[in-house]
Amino acid sequence: MSEHHPPRSRTPSSVPASVTVFASAASWIESDALAQCQQVAALDGMIHVAAMPDLHPGKGAPIGAAMASSVLYPFLVGSDIGCGIAVFPIKLKRAVPERLASRFPDLDRALDAERDADDPAWAVVQSDVPAGHLDGLGTVGRGNHFVELARVGTILDEGHASRLGLDAGDLVLVVHSGSRGLGERILRTHTEAHGAGAAPDPAAYLARHDDAVRWGSLNRRVLAARVAYALGAEPTEPIVDECHNLVEIRDGVYLHRKGAAPGDGRDVLVAGTRGTASYLVAAHAGPDANHSVAHGAGRKMSRADALRRGRAKHTVEELRRTPMGSLVVCGDRQLLFEEAPTAYKRIEQVIADLVEHQLATPVVSTIPLVTYKTPDLGSTARSDRRGHRGRRGGS
Repeated sequence: MSEHHPPRSRTPSSVPASVTVFASAASWIESDALAQCQQVAALDGMIHVAAMPDLHPGKGAPIGAAMASSVLYPFLVGSDIGCGIAVFPIKLKRAVPERLASRFPDLDRALDAERDADDPAWAVVQSDVPAGHLDGLGTVGRGNHFVELARVGTILDEGHASRLGLDAGDLVLVVHSGSRGLGERILRTHTEAHGAGAAPDPAAYLARHDDAVRWGSLNRRVLAARVAYALGAEPTEPIVDECHNLVEIRDGVYLHRKGAAPGDGRDVLVAGTRGTASYLVAAHAGPDANHSVAHGAGRKMSRADALRRGRAKHTVEELRRTPMGSLVVCGDRQLLFEEAPTAYKRIEQVIADLVEHQLATPVVSTIPLVTYKTPDLGSTARSDRRGHRGRRGGS
């Protein structure tokens, strides 16, 4: 752990804020990501930057960081406000990846209030849709978003797993998605007027921001319901649902999280890759870590590098079946390479760093069976839908 100063209160235009990196010497952290942390630390009003072991460079600000400031900066949260990961128990008689992969619905196709009025997934929408934003509802998005059918692997904390109702071999749906265009619209409205500057009216920004956070959580429920029904199961309530792109007011300051999950007594699913385990952890991070934990493995390659190296090393078919025996549903060949497991850091090292720095306790591992990214347009299970594709929401 690299630590410069303890967190402290300060006024704008004073010395740079403290930066703490919660990673061991065995973890690979890009210098560009560290430089971005220092740039953020120099912003007016910044108090403390806590970098997680999955830290990597982002567009203008690091991903995998929690940043406390007396000033609210919308660009530190980014465009996918409300992005997070939820975990839903699911009961299936048989979990044969080859059979189930073809039954996933087309999650690029948004639910339409008229065309899909009889879709049972609407039942999870129990009140008005936040901000009235129907574009992209029930879609997963691109990039690192996914819906995954997984089984519970190793039980690492029996008492906590029991409280969550989890046993080895149980099945879960893991849903990683965000606000599908709503957050992008909110950030664009701000940046067109103020660039990367502070929010001139924090309360107004937070009201719109909170809509996007609620929307992201609702969308994860809709996605889980769509998949559950398609696989012949009943939807369930999530046992974990934590957002990792948001800002909250805590202890009188603005705590921005970009690719960092709330770590103050929450249960968090720290996502691995489609070819590795993920880990559900009990988070107990304190103020030095800005009450935050890692949200995933974190990229170690840019998308361009992953595409170039992946094409030299792998075939498409190799990437559609992982060494773990799981299947990847992805009709976008470029995305297959960009999101290859080798493009990410080792999830085991990220978890080890969280444990070493006493930020979290692993509860269970989850092992992927089917990871859905985009529809496989060659699937006969979806061939009858090609003429009825709705608009895609933004990611």
